[in-house]
Amino acid sequence: MTINLTRNKARGEGREVRGRLTLPFEKPLVYPTLENRDFLIPEGTYPLRMTWSPKFRKLMPEICDVPEREGIRIHCGTKPEHSTGCVLVSPLALENIKAFINRIKIYHENEELYIEIRRA
Repeated sequence: MTINLTRNKARGEGREVRGRLTLPFEKPLVYPTLENRDFLIPEGTYPLRMTWSPKFRKLMPEICDVPEREGIRIHCGTKPEHSTGCVLVSPLALENIKAFINRIKIYHENEELYIEIRRA
């Protein structure tokens, strides 16, 4: 199963890249995202797992197998400075993403979860 991160084109000289994260329910849930232009994850499809974050000291969604990077998370934030490569979302979105990942683990034990990152 795949969730999608669709990025808008970066505008101007700022570091802010906005986009939307879509969870594939019968009626998809769509959340705004924010990334730091200086640290964008390359476009592609990556495994998404709940793993322990030493920084946040809790289980967090991690975008895995990003070339030459590790510890890339989906977490809360409101400014590009809050991220050095992570995808920022609202607190409500983060809780729904965590619930979605846990639902996949419970109901689809053998199914992997991925995130596809692409431009709009």
